[in-house]
Amino acid sequence: MRHGDKIKNLSRTKAHRDALLANLSCHLIKHKRIVTTVAKAKALRVYVEPLITKSKENTTHQRRIVFSYLQDKTAVTELFNTISAKVAGRPGGYTRIIKLGTRPGDAAEKAMIELVDFNEIYGKGIGEDKGAAKKTRRRSSSGKKKTEGTIAEATTSPVEAEASVVEEKPVAEVVADAAPIVEEAPTANESPIAEEAKEDGKEQA
Repeated sequence: MRHGDKIKNLSRTKAHRDALLANLSCHLIKHKRIVTTVAKAKALRVYVEPLITKSKENTTHQRRIVFSYLQDKTAVTELFNTISAKVAGRPGGYTRIIKLGTRPGDAAEKAMIELVDFNEIYGKGIGEDKGAAKKTRRRSSSGKKKTEGTIAEATTSPVEAEASVVEEKPVAEVVADAAPIVEEAPTANESPIAEEAKEDGKEQA
């Protein structure tokens, strides 16, 4: 029984297993992706991701700790200078495992393990500009101006239209239109009865 035995031994001794994982880690750091078996890829992911987390703190102490695992100055320099800047905003999960089928010869399951931030298969590549403007389909500027003119005409209120018409008319016509026509009522002295009496007096004379 193997109760509590969570270490993937990979059918190797401790020294052989450490050398294997350190070698795979150095190649992964230098080349950003490698092809190996699924069992080795799963063991490598557990081994290399804590080292990548340590690279986020670029101090002499962390460099010495990582070097004690990898024993490769070139890999340590690449990890702390290039990879740490790429994975600075990622809280773990730095690697991805993609299965590639079986290997002819021994029928072992192959897999590709790669660094997520350096991928060329999924998402955007390294050199692409993530802040590029998104292309959209829009009408031409002439059509936009026409629509703006029609909207302005439609929003003109009838009160404003009447005001413009009144301004164009002469002042005399405006006053004539505004003042109501009222007939003058005859005064008491000029009543029809008084006029008839005057005419009768003249005829008698």
